[in-house]
Amino acid sequence: MLTNKIAVITGAGSGLGASLAKKYSNDGFHICLLGRTKDKLERTAKTLPNDSYSIFAVDVSSKKEVADVFAKIKDSLGHVNVLVNNAGVGIFDLTEKITEKAVHQMIDINLKGTIFCTQEVLPDMKENNSGSILNIVSTAGLEGKETESVYCASKFGMRGFHESLLVELKDTDIHIFGAYMGGMATEFWDGILDESMTRGLMNPKDIADIIYHNASLRKKLNVEQVVIKNH
Repeated sequence: MLTNKIAVITGAGSGLGASLAKKYSNDGFHICLLGRTKDKLERTAKTLPNDSYSIFAVDVSSKKEVADVFAKIKDSLGHVNVLVNNAGVGIFDLTEKITEKAVHQMIDINLKGTIFCTQEVLPDMKENNSGSILNIVSTAGLEGKETESVYCASKFGMRGFHESLLVELKDTDIHIFGAYMGGMATEFWDGILDESMTRGLMNPKDIADIIYHNASLRKKLNVEQVVIKNH
C-alpha cells in the first residue's frame, strides 16, 4: 500500500511527538510512529483521527535499527515527506555527577538519533527536491543551563547539525525547520520534577500547534526556526 503523504515522527509515544502526530494525521498524512516502547506508540495511535498509521519500535541511537525501519517504511509505504526528529532524553545533575551511561544516552539519542534518521530520508528528498525535516531542539540548544551541561551539549550539537543542513540544502526545495522551546508538561519530566514544578510548564498541544503552523510549506516563504519560551 503506497500512500501520498508520509510523516515520520520519532519519540511519538507521548508529549510533543504524540501531539504532532495528531496534527499531521488531521492533515491527511499517513503517520509512522517511531519510539522505543511499542505500548506507548499504540496509545498514541488510538488518539489519531483515522487509522492511517504504522507503528515501528526502534532505538534511534542504533544506525542499523534506524536504517532497517526506514527501509521498511519506503518498501511498504513510499518515500517520506516529513521527518520530525523529536526523540530525546534528559538526565540532569551537576556535571561531575552525571554517569557515563547518562552521557552516552543523551549524546546517542538526542544527537546521533537525529543524524541517523536524517541520513535515511535525505537521498529521496534530494532526488524529489521536496520534503520537510523538523528538528525539535529545545532552548537547551541556545544557552547553557545549570545541571543540564551534557543535555545542553547534545542539543547544541543538534543545533549545529540543523544549521549546517540549512546551508547544505539552501539550493534545494527541501524545508529544514528548527524548534527551540522551553519546558513542557510531559512525561519527559517524570522522576525529575514534581507536579508543583511541572504545573507551570507549557502545554505540548500548544507547542505542537505553533510548530505545525510555522513548519507548513508556503510559497516564497520559509520559517527556518522558532523560539518558544515560558512566560
